Amino acid sequence: MRWSNFFLFTSKEEPSDAVSPSHRLLLRAGFISQVSSGIYEILPAGFKVLKKVEKVIREEMERIGCQELLLTVLNPKELWEETGRWEAYGKELFKLKDRNGREFCLGPTHEEEITDLFRKFVRSYRSLPLYLYQVQVKFRDEKRPRFGLIRAREFIMKDAYSFDRDEGEALKSYKTFKEAYERIFKRLGLETYCVEASVGQIGGKFSNEFIAPTPFGEAHFVLCKSCGYTANSEIVPLKRGELEGEEEKPLKLVETPNTRTIKELSQFLGVKEEKILKALLYIHKGEPYLILIRGDREVDEKKVEAFFGDEDFHLASEEEVREILNTEKGFVGIFNLPKNVKVVWDNSTYGKKNLVVALNKVGYHYINVNPGRDFNYGQFADLCKVEEGDPCPKCGKPLQLKRGLELGHIFLLGDRYSKAMGALISDERGKEVPVYMGCYGIGVSRILSALVEQNYDERGIRWNYKVNPFEVLIICLNVRDEELLKSSLRIYQRLKEEGFDVLFDDRDERAGFKFKDADLVGIPLRVVLGKKYKEKKLLEVQDRYRDRSYEVKEENLVKFLRDVLKS
Repeated sequence: MRWSNFFLFTSKEEPSDAVSPSHRLLLRAGFISQVSSGIYEILPAGFKVLKKVEKVIREEMERIGCQELLLTVLNPKELWEETGRWEAYGKELFKLKDRNGREFCLGPTHEEEITDLFRKFVRSYRSLPLYLYQVQVKFRDEKRPRFGLIRAREFIMKDAYSFDRDEGEALKSYKTFKEAYERIFKRLGLETYCVEASVGQIGGKFSNEFIAPTPFGEAHFVLCKSCGYTANSEIVPLKRGELEGEEEKPLKLVETPNTRTIKELSQFLGVKEEKILKALLYIHKGEPYLILIRGDREVDEKKVEAFFGDEDFHLASEEEVREILNTEKGFVGIFNLPKNVKVVWDNSTYGKKNLVVALNKVGYHYINVNPGRDFNYGQFADLCKVEEGDPCPKCGKPLQLKRGLELGHIFLLGDRYSKAMGALISDERGKEVPVYMGCYGIGVSRILSALVEQNYDERGIRWNYKVNPFEVLIICLNVRDEELLKSSLRIYQRLKEEGFDVLFDDRDERAGFKFKDADLVGIPLRVVLGKKYKEKKLLEVQDRYRDRSYEVKEENLVKFLRDVLKS
């Protein structure tokens, strides 16, 4: 392909709303284009990368005997009602009606449809194990889409499903898919961690996520170097603390003007933030809940979601705080609470003595508050965000906290869907039993972002040798020089005939302009024809991925490029 004919348009301008490197560089390098919030077109260069990613995924799915099909984008309401997810899935489920008033959703995931398909055709355990997969456009009505393809509303996903006769066989299938995922990410050149994770809205018995480390991912996960424990931070349990040994001091009311934040209150009173009891008012299905946590810790809303069992909750607004507690944010506490407010204590608060607690009156706090003496504890729950250095739940040693991008998520569903939808098989004894299922997702379009997040520098993208828009870029530094242009065309044609995926930059532009574009787009190998070629017949081969440069004779070029691409 010649650059002058290829739909590839780069930009010098930094996108104003792009924060993550992958979002910024994929836009600037002409791989994607934004249509609306969280909705992107994948342009020809990006599409070529996407197809190479899909090729690796398909090869590994076929290797384990997984058969490809294509399910529908529109899912009828009736299927989702069978599992209870029509209402339970939440606002991310995009619902719509056809001209006859029949209700559908844009499938964010396809457990219901694949289970319905299975029950239509499969009757006996003799047809199992059965593995099916698709590569499909999905849609989730994300509340806050961000970071480009990392958290988009419309995205491309590979989802696979396994069907087995019992839990023992389902666990074998789970292991088979887990190993296939490890091979996929290794072949794509991605660093990933396989971590324990929540089953969330999908449900089932347990799950694992494959997370690619990046500062701009939406997932936080922990590592324990001592025992090897890894998990998404939202499921890492933090146990109750120990009872502090200090002597209880007399309760005292103090005036605390202009102290709406924990930091301001800490400085005003001269106490550590961990000695302040932070109170947050949440509304769950119209009911008020007061969550109490140590002042130096933060509430993990994923844990709050797990506590409530759904997403139908929010942090109370200023107006709701005034209406329910007759106070303002910054002065919410456990004293003088209305009877309808339920109180939940985070585990971090257990055993603490001589705390600072707001009075539910603007400008006042109690000091030396001691639970058990001044009021009862009530219900405890683990609602605290995990932090660096927290104890490992397995061995007690300090945890490392990392951030990353979830690329894959696998679930052992068990009979979660088959039981609800009547997907039954006859076993060896002729008895009808629910089929055991697993589901296995990969964010295909997200992989573009992950590859860039892990391979870029100040000049642009650095695609690896296996996944790229083109393997080789030929740059003719002066297309007006007939001899140089003719030689460039000859090399271009030869590389194409030898099976290389090659782009020829035949544009009539300055050398500096071409090099900047080449750096930005990030094709791993580029062959430069300029002054050295005219004088010495030497080609300069620049390795963008490894940031190296070589001088190569034309007759040795094909072998040299093949050797590098195999390395």
